[in-house]
Amino acid sequence: MRRIAILNQKGGVGKTTTAVNLAAALARSGQRVLVLDLDPQAHATTHLGIAPDGKALSMYDVLIDNRPLAEVRRLIGGNLWLAGSDINLAAAEVELAGVVGREVILRDLLQAEEDNFDYILMDCAPSLGVLTLNALAAATEVFIPLQPHFLALHGLGKLFETAALVAKRINPYLHVTGIILCLYEANTKLAQEVLENLQTFLDKSLGQSVPWNKARVFQTRIRRNIKLAEAPSFGQSIFQYAPRCPGAEDYEALAKEVLAQTPIVLSARVEVSTMAKA
Repeated sequence: MRRIAILNQKGGVGKTTTAVNLAAALARSGQRVLVLDLDPQAHATTHLGIAPDGKALSMYDVLIDNRPLAEVRRLIGGNLWLAGSDINLAAAEVELAGVVGREVILRDLLQAEEDNFDYILMDCAPSLGVLTLNALAAATEVFIPLQPHFLALHGLGKLFETAALVAKRINPYLHVTGIILCLYEANTKLAQEVLENLQTFLDKSLGQSVPWNKARVFQTRIRRNIKLAEAPSFGQSIFQYAPRCPGAEDYEALAKEVLAQTPIVLSARVEVSTMAKA
């Protein structure tokens, strides 16, 4: 089972869009996929057509009351399950503050799901708090959606540093698999410059004892597409809402790339490093 945290502390870069539509694309290919919504804003939950009204069991009950994921997750469609979120999850940061081992609660609970799914995708909050730490402690891989702007590239260094700290202190098998370029406009000079700078940095990291030493930029670019922005308001993945649009084509292609990957095993020894200024 591949456990993937989809993470970026910057909002509006296509994180939830990627979590939901990549999960749907993998499920369409026959993989058993579970989406964990770890964002109190519950955007992934809403995107998949579930109202986050605070009445149903959610990831709050998993993290605070140790409810098994089997009691919380629900079948959304063929091969696709969701463990949803709601506003109650915002209180988890405070309620877990004094709990011993609070960073590994999710990791321990996921052990019971080991044989039930092929992929678990965790849609993380745009922050680096306890919820995100739980995702990083439970994951073996990190996918980073990135809008090709220089400010977004600058913030990537903080994400890498956080991944290194988690790998050093909590989860030595965590690694950054790759960067997904979202809201991509191929005809802009800025996008090409950001891509070149990012690739140069990743090339310099090869062979270093850091969690991103084998990371790559996915070949599939998620193009800017209005249908991807419209789909959440209908509670549907892009494959339900507009299956022939460029957004659906891009996420189908991304899923094929992910399926073709050979999971990387990371050495348990990592060091903290920071990204060179672009």
